[in-house]
Amino acid sequence: MDNNETYNEAVEKLRKIVADIENGELDVDILSEKVKEATRLIKLCKEKLFKVDEEVKKVLEELE
Repeated sequence: MDNNETYNEAVEKLRKIVADIENGELDVDILSEKVKEATRLIKLCKEKLFKVDEEVKKVLEELE
């Protein structure tokens, strides 16, 4: 797992996985790996968005 991936890198990898799946030419074993990778990337994106949301809330509270 690469925790150094940026949000944009993760989203770009997700787009590629979706395109590969929509292409419909993936072997079942490869499809399984792609779904696992997509799940990891979605989790990473959610964590990054949550962290940014918390940081923004903190900054806004300090401004009040």
